[in-house]
Amino acid sequence: MKALFTNTALVLLGFGTLLSSCSKPPQSQKTGMTYNNRNNGGYLRFKQTHPTPGPGLVPIEGGTFVLGGSADQDVTYDYNNVRRRVTVPSFYMDETEVSNQDWLDYLHWINITFPNDGELYYNALPDTLVWRKPLSYNEPYVENYLRHPAFQDYPVVGVTWDQAQDYCIWRTDRTNENILRENDYMTSWKQAAGGGKKGAAPAAGAQGGLKEPFNTDIYLNGQIKGAGVDGKNMPKDINPNAAPGTAKGGPRRPVRIEDGILKQGYRLPSEAEWEYAALSLAGNTEFENINDGKIYPWNGLGVRSPNRKTRGLILANFKRGAGDNAGVGGGLNDKADITAPVRSYEPNDFGLYNMAGNVNEWVADTYRQTSFEEVEDFNPFRGNEFTNKRLADPVKGLYAKDKYGRPIKDPAKSNKKLKYSEMIAQQQGLNNGTAAGTVPATGATVPPTTPNSIKYSGKAYNPDFRGASDSVNTVLYGTTTLVNDHSKIFKGGSWNDLAYWMNPATRRFMDEDESSAEVGFRCAMTMVGAPEIHPEGKPHLPVKKAKPYKAR
Repeated sequence: MKALFTNTALVLLGFGTLLSSCSKPPQSQKTGMTYNNRNNGGYLRFKQTHPTPGPGLVPIEGGTFVLGGSADQDVTYDYNNVRRRVTVPSFYMDETEVSNQDWLDYLHWINITFPNDGELYYNALPDTLVWRKPLSYNEPYVENYLRHPAFQDYPVVGVTWDQAQDYCIWRTDRTNENILRENDYMTSWKQAAGGGKKGAAPAAGAQGGLKEPFNTDIYLNGQIKGAGVDGKNMPKDINPNAAPGTAKGGPRRPVRIEDGILKQGYRLPSEAEWEYAALSLAGNTEFENINDGKIYPWNGLGVRSPNRKTRGLILANFKRGAGDNAGVGGGLNDKADITAPVRSYEPNDFGLYNMAGNVNEWVADTYRQTSFEEVEDFNPFRGNEFTNKRLADPVKGLYAKDKYGRPIKDPAKSNKKLKYSEMIAQQQGLNNGTAAGTVPATGATVPPTTPNSIKYSGKAYNPDFRGASDSVNTVLYGTTTLVNDHSKIFKGGSWNDLAYWMNPATRRFMDEDESSAEVGFRCAMTMVGAPEIHPEGKPHLPVKKAKPYKAR
C-alpha cells in the first residue's frame, strides 16, 4: 500500500529564524513591548515553526491505540502483553533499519577522529561472531557480512543495546554539526578542510577547527564558539550587553534552541512507539473510526500478497517453517535466506520498511512482565534513569566534559528544581569530592560533604525508575529469573523467526550487552509542537488572532 504519511506532508517547513523586520514588529501580548528591538533591551520572539524530520526519518502522527491489542493468542503463555489503551504522541521514526553502511560511517568517523584510541573503535565494532553456530557453516558471514559491499544495504546485526544508544548520540551530533556547517552558522566543511586549496591542511584534523568533536549539548550551552569556529551566517545578537565583536553587521551569537534550527536527539523508540508505528492503524482510520484491525503491519490475516500482480508472494522476510528460510530454488519466495536489504518488501501505511521480519529491533524499554499493566496512559515507557549534566563552573554554568567532548552526566539528586545554594553545594561535591567554606555568589557556608551523602529537603531521592512499581528480586537473577534492570526489549521478528513473532504486540528481551545475528535497530526522534501532521482538508475551530497593543 502506498505510504500515507511522508515527509512532504508536513505543512510548516523550514528553520526557525527571527521574525522579519520588513513586517510590523511583533509585540508582547502582556506588556506591549516590541520584540527584536535592540533599543528596548532586545527581547526576542522567534518565528514559530513545525520542524521537519531529521535525515532518514518519517513523521508518525500519534494517537490512542490498544497496547498489546493486535496479539491473537499468547502462544508462550508469558502473559506479558495484557491489553491496555494508551496514547502515543506524534514522533519521527527511521524509514528503514540502520544498515551496515550506516554503521561503517560511524566506524570511519571514530577512526579519523580518534586514530590512536583503539579501545573506542573496538568497543564500537559489532560482534560478527554472532553468525557462528556449532553445526552450521556460517564463517563467510563472520568475515563478510559487515564490510563486503554486497551486504552494505543489509541491516547491521551483532549490535548490543548499549552500542545502539552510543550510535544515536553520535548520529545526533553529526546531523546537527552538518546543519550548522552547511548553512554557515559554523565554519563550513570546505573552510575547515583548508579552504579547498590543494595541499592545505585541514583545520585541527578531523574536528573541523574544533579542539574536541562537536557535541550538541555543549554547543547549545555556548561552549563552542570563537575564531575559526563561527560562521558568517550566525544570527545577529541584539542583546544590549553583547560584546561588539568584529563580525560584519554587528555582534553575532551561536544558534540557540529557540531558533528551531537544530534537531532533537536521535534515540531508540519506546516499546509503545514501536508497536504503534508497526501496526500503522492510521491507514485504516477515518473520522476516528478504525475500519479494520491488524495482526501484522499489513491488512489481512495472512502473510502472502493478495494483489493480482504479486499474488502469493511472502510480504516479509521470516522463516516459514522448519528448514524453510527462503523457499524453493528457482522460485525463491521472500528472496532472502538470511537478512534482506533494508528497503525490501512493501512499506506499511506510515511508510516504514520491514517492521515485521528481517531483523528484530531493539527498543528503549527495560523488560518487565507486567509493564503493560503498570505504565502511564500517556507516552508509556519503562526505563527512566534521570540525570543532570555536571557543571565544571556552577557560577558561569559551564558543563564538565569527558575526554571525547561530551557532557558528563550524573544521577539526578532531586525530583524538583533545587535552590541555587543547593545546586552549588551539589556541584561542589561532585567536582571536588568534598565541599566546604563559602559558596561563590551566595555567601552561604556549607559543611564538608561528599556527592553520595548530599540530601535535599531531608529526603533521599533515587533517580532509577527501571524497576518502578515492580517486585522483581534482582538478587535472584540467574537463579529463578533472567529479568533485571539490564534486560531490554526487542520486537518484530527476524529472518530466522516464525510468523508469530512478526505480530507487533509480541515482546522478548535480552541483556543490554548481548547481541544476536537476528537483532538490529532503527532510531526515532521526538516531535515538538503540534501533533497533527495532516491538517489539510480537516475541519478546525477558528482561532481569533491577538490584536496588537496600542499605547494611549
